[in-house]
Amino acid sequence: MGLRQVGELSETSLYMSETTEKRIALVTGAGRGIGKSIAELLASKGHHVICISRSESSCGAVADAINAGGGSAESRALDVADKAAVKEACEALLEKHGNIDILVNNAGITRDGLLFRMSDDDWDAVIETNLSSCFTFIKYLARPMTRKRWGRIINMASVIGLTGNAGQANYAAAKAGMIGLTKSLAKEFAARNVTVNAVAPGFIATDMTAELNEKQQEAIVGIIPMKCMGEAKDIAAATAFLASEDAGYITGQVFTVDGGMVM
Repeated sequence: MGLRQVGELSETSLYMSETTEKRIALVTGAGRGIGKSIAELLASKGHHVICISRSESSCGAVADAINAGGGSAESRALDVADKAAVKEACEALLEKHGNIDILVNNAGITRDGLLFRMSDDDWDAVIETNLSSCFTFIKYLARPMTRKRWGRIINMASVIGLTGNAGQANYAAAKAGMIGLTKSLAKEFAARNVTVNAVAPGFIATDMTAELNEKQQEAIVGIIPMKCMGEAKDIAAATAFLASEDAGYITGQVFTVDGGMVM
């Protein structure tokens, strides 16, 4: 029977197992909301975090705040839907760092609308940004992980990818596709000690939900068994766990963080 090598535990490592080795983490959509919270938490655990977003001002501010607080981070403005730009960025980052140990595919957009009113551009934009970017980053960053025989890939799905939602055919398809991609790549990479998991948030209090009126927010809370929206830190905590040494025997799973919406 094959056993995973976990090394010896010292008195210190019992409490600092996640920070005994500094990892290089890349987080897309790190300029605000869930991505920002994930980047901050990974940095607090001693990892160097590469913050990616379309806007240099947003991801740059997150990286600057991490560095000012004693952490280690850098930023790069990037349109994750631009395959050529992603390839170029990945090659440059691998040349600089050697490998990326933790990849969090968090970038995402919505272009909601009922099917008959949804334009081809709205469909394509959501698929390219939410799903295709996930494929592209993994394609260019996972090979060094497999060679090193250590890696953590966490894809940010959604409960909508599990249940569907009227008016969000493009978003639901992208997130469901991400779940399928997660499960398939988990099987491909497992023998190389590279885990691939997905986190599926429910309704999370973010800039987008803050724009909803009071009646809309009450309707949302009404369908959540725990009777409140989640917070970005809830998603960050699940992501950080899956990126840790402690999650080394978990792969191909979808973790719903939704207050009990999907059981």
